[in-house]
Parts: sequence; C-alpha cells; structure tokens
Amino acid sequence: MFAVSAVRFDADDPLNGLEAGERPEPEVPEGWTTVTVRAASLNHHDLWSLRGVGLREEQLPMILGCDAAGVDEDGNEVIVHAVIGDPDRGGGDETLDPRRSLLSERYPGTFAEKVAVPRRNLVPKPKELSFEEAACLPTAWLTAYRMLFEKSGLEPGSTILVQGAGGGVATALIALGAAAGYRIWATSRSEAKRKRALELGADAVFESGARLPERVDGVMETVGQATWAHSVKSLRPGGRIVTCGATTGQQPGAELNRVFFTQLSVVGSTMGTRDQLVRLARFLAVTGVRPPIDRVLPLAEARQGLEAMARGDLFGKIVLTV
Repeated sequence: MFAVSAVRFDADDPLNGLEAGERPEPEVPEGWTTVTVRAASLNHHDLWSLRGVGLREEQLPMILGCDAAGVDEDGNEVIVHAVIGDPDRGGGDETLDPRRSLLSERYPGTFAEKVAVPRRNLVPKPKELSFEEAACLPTAWLTAYRMLFEKSGLEPGSTILVQGAGGGVATALIALGAAAGYRIWATSRSEAKRKRALELGADAVFESGARLPERVDGVMETVGQATWAHSVKSLRPGGRIVTCGATTGQQPGAELNRVFFTQLSVVGSTMGTRDQLVRLARFLAVTGVRPPIDRVLPLAEARQGLEAMARGDLFGKIVLTV
C-alpha cells in the first residue's frame, strides 16, 4: 500500500527524513481492525516525529499521521481515535494510562491507504461531516474540546485568551468557544490571521504580546516559551492557564512570583478520550461548526503540506486525501 513515512531523523531539517512509497499493509493484532483511510490531517506531532522526538531509530521506517476518517471493514464511516491506551490502567481515562501512545509512535500511523487500530478506537462519523472535516477532529480539535470544556473550569460568558491564532488547536478553541458562548480573545503576529480569527468567531484580536483591555479568566496556551510571560500577566487573580503544547520551546521563565501571589492555576491537557471524541463530533453535527481547512492535498503531496506547517503558513488544518 502507498504510505508516507519517517525513514530517518533530522532535527534541523525534519523533512529530510520523509519518504513516500509502498509499505506492507498493517499487521492486525487480536482485538484490532483496519480502516480504509479516506482523509488524514497533519499535526505538529508529525514534524516532531521526523526530528526524532518520541521515536527511536530501531522503529524506523514509521508511517506518520495521527488522525484519520475512513471506512471500516463492515462498510461503516468512522473517525479514528488516535490514543492507543487502556482506560482501565488510566482510572477510566485512556489518556492517563502510563503506557499510552499515539498512532505513529508505537504503531503505524494514518498517512496510508489503510491503518490498523483497536476496535474500541472507532467512532461513528456523523453524516453531517465530510471525511475531510472528520479527519481534523482526533488530535487538534479533541485537544481543544477537552481544554475548553473539561480543563478550563470556566463557564460560558467567561473571557478566554487563545494564544497563537492560526494553528489547528487554536482555531478549534476559537470556533468551539464562540459556539458555546465564551468571550474569545485571540492573538497572532499576523494581521491576516487576526482577521481570520474574527471571522471564525473571536470577539477581539490582538498582536502577540499586546497589553489587553482587561485581564482574562483563562488562557489557552499552545505556543509555549514565546507567549508564556504574556499568558501569565494577562490572567486575573485566581485565573487559569491550560497548556497543551510548547511549539516555541518548553523552558519559559516560570513567573513563579506572579503565579503564587495572584493564585493562578496551571493545568496540563493532552488529547481526549474516545467518549469525548464522540461528543465533539456530535457537537459539530448539531451546531454546524466546522473545522477551517487551510488546504486539501493528495497523500502523495504530504511533503508540501508539512513544509507549509513548518513555516507556519496555514490557518486551520491541512488535510490529505487518499
């Protein structure tokens, strides 16, 4: 089958390790099944994999990709939940299983004509969503859903700052938050991306690092080192940062004096459960919210999409079709 894989690591030029070509069809352990992929979406996780983060040399070649929507062996249209984990080991939450992984870490990923996954990882695709839209949900949109509705602890009407408008998680946070009745503010260095954030439902937009008109109830952090100080300073006393990533670096100044003096909370969030993916898909079907898709490319042109993502030249998700 045709697939896109990491065949070597290069921290400075990750795309140097990308290869597209024929790969063996996936092995199917007991309790697993296969999905014929119709669409898969890109994530920064794919670039980290090409840099060697989360993978070892002996695992190469590794088919990339966490997200997919397609058709199962019985002809059902499905979304693939990317977290490979045991809810029992995580106290009912597979993301808390100490041995959890994502597709393309321990098991071949979704940038292929077929992918093997545990049967429990299949979620029915609502008929209201296209395969391309559904393929955007399992990583970025599920991460945003959990950050907003579980981890933030904030009710609709609260003011939430989303750092770094334009990326997959950030655009999902803006769209979901606006649809659910939150007051969403967003930042970006790009005037064009600020404008797009307003079109997506943000109530106000600001240049990265700008002083805000008032302090906010919560900050959704996907950027990391470049925006951390601004996030901490932007919170009201007792406010909360929810962080899911650190694309610009993982070692910001901790701002501990401000954290303890104003009694801030810092909460980590990673992905979401299968049940949350079911609810997310239902939320989109009912509300009419749809993932903004920056571009759709054939699987064979995955390199072009990854190059755009590495440059930050996107707003929303890049989707590959098979």
